Amino acid sequence: MNKNTNKFGISETIPDKFFLVAGHSEGMTPLNAFDAALLDAGIGNTNLVKMSSILPPGAKKIKPIKLPLGSLVPVAYASKISSQVDEVISAGVAVAIPKNGKQNGLIMEYSAPGHKEEIEKIVRHMAEEGMRYRNYPVKEIFSISVQHKVKKIGAVYAAVVLWW
Repeated sequence: MNKNTNKFGISETIPDKFFLVAGHSEGMTPLNAFDAALLDAGIGNTNLVKMSSILPPGAKKIKPIKLPLGSLVPVAYASKISSQVDEVISAGVAVAIPKNGKQNGLIMEYSAPGHKEEIEKIVRHMAEEGMRYRNYPVKEIFSISVQHKVKKIGAVYAAVVLWW
């Protein structure tokens, strides 16, 4: 864990690990479907803090871990909820890692009707494009996607989870 003290003397921590998760589900309401998709992704019993899409420099990819119940968890995510019966919905995220380990990485999120392969291809291209804007040569890109065929009310969720 990177610990720094800012100019106000407040300790700041910068996550140094990340992992990717995805889940899908049905529910009796849109919120129930979303909650069940979070549980399917393995992060449903935490307090998710949505962040913008910057990966701290030097953060390392790890396998998904069991997070402490109720913990505050920074995530960049894509989600979609639908009540259109038989619609296929998908969500995906991609993480672009720069060749220069002192530069930040970039996370992109995307969700839409369609199959997960299409969504994952789009979100990977988004990550490449974002790195081009920054003039950061890409070392590698990690991605994950999920899809769901709606029965009544369905949800999909894909996220990059930052941790220490």
